[in-house]
Amino acid sequence: MTTHDLTKALTALAPEQHKYAIKGIQRGIEREALRIQPNGTISQQAHPKGVGCALTNGHITTDFSEALLEFITPVSDSAEETLKQLHDLQKFTLSKMGDELLWPISMPCFIEHQDDIALAQFGDSNIGRMKTLYREGLKNRYGSMMQAIAGVHFNISFPNSFWKSLQTIKGDTGSLQDFISSGYLGLIRNFKRELWLISYLFGASPALCNSFLQGRSTELPFKKLGKGTLYLETGTALRLGNLGYTNSAQSSLKVMYNSLEEYVAGLKAAINTPSDIYHQLADYKDAQPKQLNKNVLQIENEFYSPIRPKRNANSGETPTDALLRGGIEYVEIRALDVNPFAATGIDIEQIHFLDVFLTYCLLKDSPAMDWDSQQRSTENLDTVVSDGRAVQVMLNRSGETCSLATWGAEIFTQLQHVATYMDEAYGVSYYSETITRLSQWVADPDLTYSGRYVKQLKESGVDNGYFALALAKNYQQSHETTPYHVYSDNYLNQQAEQSIVAEQTLKAADNVTFNAFLDAYFKAK
Repeated sequence: MTTHDLTKALTALAPEQHKYAIKGIQRGIEREALRIQPNGTISQQAHPKGVGCALTNGHITTDFSEALLEFITPVSDSAEETLKQLHDLQKFTLSKMGDELLWPISMPCFIEHQDDIALAQFGDSNIGRMKTLYREGLKNRYGSMMQAIAGVHFNISFPNSFWKSLQTIKGDTGSLQDFISSGYLGLIRNFKRELWLISYLFGASPALCNSFLQGRSTELPFKKLGKGTLYLETGTALRLGNLGYTNSAQSSLKVMYNSLEEYVAGLKAAINTPSDIYHQLADYKDAQPKQLNKNVLQIENEFYSPIRPKRNANSGETPTDALLRGGIEYVEIRALDVNPFAATGIDIEQIHFLDVFLTYCLLKDSPAMDWDSQQRSTENLDTVVSDGRAVQVMLNRSGETCSLATWGAEIFTQLQHVATYMDEAYGVSYYSETITRLSQWVADPDLTYSGRYVKQLKESGVDNGYFALALAKNYQQSHETTPYHVYSDNYLNQQAEQSIVAEQTLKAADNVTFNAFLDAYFKAK
C-alpha cells in the first residue's frame, strides 16, 4: 500500500462519527520466565505450591517445562493497568519461590544437560495428564532445550466501534463478524511481511550460554566472550531463528492466511496427517507413550507461528473449531523476546509501538499472500535474526532487493500518520512520541535492544549468564520493594487456593480412563 492509500484510509476515519472509534483497544499479556537457582542454573524444584495449581490458576501457570513460569494478565483496555498486573503477579510468585529468581532474558541459563529440564506437571486429571504427555512429545520431537526458551505473547483486539466504522467506510454489507475475521487476516499477512522489523527493534537474544547448543554445530557466525558465551555481533533474536522456536519438521507445513477456511484447513491437515518423522515414537495407546499421537502436529498449539488468529474456546473445543464457530476475536503476537531492560519483561513503549504497528497492519491494503511470499518473509526474518544490525543489510521486498534502512524508514513514515490519528482519538501524544523515538533506531542499530544488550555485555566483561543473573537479582529486589499496584497478597493467595480446589474437582469429575478420554478427544477432531 502506498502512503497515499494509507492517508486515504486515515482521512476517511477523520470525521466526527469515526474519529474516536478506535478508542477501547483491548490487550492481554502472557510473559514466560524461567525459574533459576541463586547460582544461575535452572531450578530443579517443582512448581511453587504457594501459587496454586498450574492447570487451573488462570494468572500463574507453567509453559512447556516445570521451571518455565507463565504470567497471564486479564484483558484490559489500559496498557498501564496490564503492566501493573504483570508486576503484581511476578512480585507474588517471587515471594513463594524461596531464594529462586526469575531469569530476565529469553535464551536459557546454563544447563548442563537437557535432562535437567523437567517437563511441566499438571496433576492426575485426564486433561492434566494430556498436557504433560503433549510436552513429552515435544521433548522427544524437538529436544528439551527449546522448552527452556522464554518469550512474551501480546494479545490485542480492536473495539467493535472501529470495525463498524471501517465496514461503513468500505461499504461492506456482509456480516460484521465476517468483516472482522477478514480484517484480522489482512493484519496477519501484513505483520508477516514486515515481521523482520519487530525482530530488529525488539529482538533481545543476540547471545546465549554455549551449553544451549549441547555440542550441536551451527553455521551462525558466533563470537566468543568469556568462558561460556556465544554472541552474534550484529544479530538480534536467536529465539526467532533456527536455534529457537522454529523447527525444520514444520517448515513444509503450508498454513496460509488468505481466508479463515484456508487457515483452519491447513492446521487440521497437519493434526490429522501421519508423520514420516515421528511415526516410530510410541503414542498414548502404548503402555509407555512418548507423545500424544504420531501426526505431523500432536495438537494445534504445536504449530509455531509468530502470530495467530484466536477466539476464546468453549470447554472441550479446539482452537480451530472455536474460530470456525465464531470467527476471529483477537490476534496473538508471539514474536517478542523477553525485554531484559524491563522488570516485567515488556514495557509501555513496546505496547504503544505495537498498538500503532498493528493498526497500520490492519488499515493498509493486504493482498493475498502465496507460499513464496511467506517464504520471503521467513528469509527476511532469518537475515535480521543473524545480521540485522550490520551496515547496509539487504532484504527481499516483493522480489526486489531493498535495504533495511530504506524499507524501515518508509514504514516509520507511514506509522507516524497512524500515530497522529491515534493520538487525536485518545487525546494523548505518546503514540507520536514513541514512533519518533523508535524511528531513530532504524538509522542507529546501537539503539535497538540487541544493540544495547551486546554493548553492555561486552562492557561488563562477564559471561552472558553472570550478566543476566545480576539483572535477575536487581529485578527481584525491585519487585520486593515495590508495593502491589492492582492486586493484593490476599487476593492472589485466594486465587491460588481456589485453583487447588478446582484441580481436585476436575480430577473427581473424570469418569473414563485416560485412554478413553484421548480416544474421544481425537475422534472429535
